[in-house]
Amino acid sequence: MTDRLPPLTALRAFDAAARHMSFSRAADELNVTPAALSFQIKSLEEHLGQPLFRRLNRAVELTEAGRALAPGVEDAFQTLTASWRAARRLQDNTTLNVTAGPAFTAKWLAPRLYEFAQAHPEIDLRFIASLRVMDFTRDEIDVAIRFGYGPDTDLYSIPLANEWVTPVMTPDMARRFPTPQSLVSAPLVFDDSTSFLDPPCDWPAWFRAVGMTFQPQHGPRFSQADHAVDAALAGVGIVLGRRALVVKDIHEGRLVAPYGVALSTKAQFRFICPKGAEERPHIKALRDWILEEIEKTASVSEALTIIPAEEVAPA
Repeated sequence: MTDRLPPLTALRAFDAAARHMSFSRAADELNVTPAALSFQIKSLEEHLGQPLFRRLNRAVELTEAGRALAPGVEDAFQTLTASWRAARRLQDNTTLNVTAGPAFTAKWLAPRLYEFAQAHPEIDLRFIASLRVMDFTRDEIDVAIRFGYGPDTDLYSIPLANEWVTPVMTPDMARRFPTPQSLVSAPLVFDDSTSFLDPPCDWPAWFRAVGMTFQPQHGPRFSQADHAVDAALAGVGIVLGRRALVVKDIHEGRLVAPYGVALSTKAQFRFICPKGAEERPHIKALRDWILEEIEKTASVSEALTIIPAEEVAPA
C-alpha cells in the first residue's frame, strides 16, 4: 500500500460529489459533463482500491471508505482555497479589509473616514463590524482592531492608547448636575459592554475614585457601548464613557467631562495584523493614520486626573 496521493482533479470531483450526493449537481458545479466527473471518481476508486460511492437508481451514497475520506478532502480544499486567496491578496495594496467591534466602528472609525479617504484615495476600505474573533486567512481580513487584554499570540499587535472611563454628558446636563455629589439624583446610563473588565470600571468604582460610596442600580442599560453613548448625546442621561468612543465628542463639544476624574483599565484597543504584514503600504497607512488621529485628541486625556482601577478595587 502506498501513500502516493491521487490526482487533484479526481479529489476535486470526489469532494463535489460527496457534498452534493449527486454526480450531476457536482458536474454542474465543476462545469464538466457527468461522464467526465464519473470517470474522475472511477479513477480515484481504482487508485484507492475500493469504491467510494454506492450507485443507486437515482442517487448515490458514500461507502465506509467514502465517509472516511470526505471530511478531510473538504477541509483540505477549504484550506487550499483560503491560502490561495491569502497569497493573491499580497498583490493587492488597494483593498483593505478591516474588522472592528460595532461600537468602535460607529464611534471612532466612521466619523473619521472622510479624512482617511482624502489622504489615501487609492485605498478601498471595507469594514466588518463584529465582535467575533475572525481568522486573518479564512475570513480574508487584513487588520483587526480589538478591545481587551490580549495576548495576541504570534501576531503583530500595538496598543492604540491607554483606555479610561469618565462620566460624560451634554453641556445642558452638566449645568444641571455640576458636582459628583449631584449625580446621586441624576439619570445614569449603564454600559454593560464593560462588565468583563477586572477590576471593574463601573459606576460604583468611579464613585469610589471620587470618595463616594454610592452604588447606583437604576437606569437604562445597554449591551452595546455606542448605544449608551448615543443615549447620552440625546440627553437621556449621563454615561461612563470609554475614551475611544467619546473623545471626539468631547473634543468637539457635543459631550463634556466636567468632573476631571477618570478610571483607567489595562484593557486596550489594539491594532492587529499578521506578523510581517505591518509594513505593507496600505496596512502601514491605516496604522499611521489611526495613531495620528489619536494624537489630535490627546488633550482630552491630558485634562483628566486618571486613576488606575486597581487603586479603587474593593479589598
